[in-house]
Amino acid sequence: MRVLTVGNLYPPHHFGGYEQVWQSAVAHLRERGHEVRVLCTGHRLPGVGDGDEPGVDRALEWYWRDHEFVRFGLRDRLRTERRNHRALRRHLDQLRPDVVAFWSMGGMSHSLIERVRRAGVPAVLFAHDLWLDYGRRTDQWTRMFATRRRAGAVAERALGIPSRVDYARAGRYVFVSGFVRRRVEELGLGIAGTAVAHSGIDALFLDPAAEREWRWRLLYVGRLHPDKGIHDAVAALPHLPDGATITFAGAWDPREEEALNRVAEEHGVAPRVTLLGQRTHEEIAVLYAEHDAVLFPVRWEEPWGLVPLEAMGRGRPVVATGRGGSAEYLRDGANCLLVAPEDPEALAQAVRRLAAAPALRGRLRAGGMQTAALHTEPIFNAEVECHLLEAAARPGTRATPPAAAAPGRTS
Repeated sequence: MRVLTVGNLYPPHHFGGYEQVWQSAVAHLRERGHEVRVLCTGHRLPGVGDGDEPGVDRALEWYWRDHEFVRFGLRDRLRTERRNHRALRRHLDQLRPDVVAFWSMGGMSHSLIERVRRAGVPAVLFAHDLWLDYGRRTDQWTRMFATRRRAGAVAERALGIPSRVDYARAGRYVFVSGFVRRRVEELGLGIAGTAVAHSGIDALFLDPAAEREWRWRLLYVGRLHPDKGIHDAVAALPHLPDGATITFAGAWDPREEEALNRVAEEHGVAPRVTLLGQRTHEEIAVLYAEHDAVLFPVRWEEPWGLVPLEAMGRGRPVVATGRGGSAEYLRDGANCLLVAPEDPEALAQAVRRLAAAPALRGRLRAGGMQTAALHTEPIFNAEVECHLLEAAARPGTRATPPAAAAPGRTS
């Protein structure tokens, strides 16, 4: 099977788990003997090289600059769309894919989705967040014609670039959680015949670290965005013993790091807060082992959440708010402690409970390891392969699928 995958950020240039599961799926498909190409944006993290992974073309542009979705002028929109369609056409012509897989499409040219549909190439669209909602607003080309259907038709005839997207007939949709699927169904796009495939964690995190004596060392892993509840985590420190510390491993916008430092100073806990920046999988695995508990105090409705699962797999108790898709696997008192969002005192109280009760920590450790084992990369990647094979094998396509089976499928 020949597969063209399309999305915005692709490792090593990434900010979170969405991009990493894309890369993991690509590696799995290649190991299974499929020919796979990656078409993504040219966004690059400062000081980070592209790596030596073959078949990655960073030729796309998107409507995002300096950590913000910015407004483009008409000329820049047209230039962006033309460039992106040239890149897509080149890969469609050269690879002649049996199926196209769209990944994170926030800030992207959604006209690419429509171009693939009109070309008659089967597509599977993976939604690891609500890009089918906000992505339609950040796509400045199709948005421009949303209420100007006649102008859009004229532009299409003159430029050959789709001005609208038929999402209902674009392909098969696979959502990271039931929560995301329900939210997308509420958008009224006419999407049907969907599936859910939960993202899974790397085997690196399925190695429980030894139990440890409590030392008040707390850890947060992920993007440093206020929606993640990071300010609440800092505000919880004054309600804990003076020796309690929190380490943040992750990155996003340097301005958000500065804001987090200001919050720490305002609460008088700056010496107890450490910001490590972006870290590799291997380094994160070590950090889980070196800390007593992991905080996941998200304020927003998390689409899924890999961090709690990673922490569970490493045998560390988790304190979380259980918002959004993460509620589908977080169980208070069984594999984590749940607290109300935006409540630093409640967060601190849960940490105190853990500190005072080794038996509770042991119960959460056992429950967490059982949960983590249900959500792994091999399970997710097998799901991805099956969905692509099914799409490619529809009448008139060219795929010759190898034998494959995906456990745990949810339709």
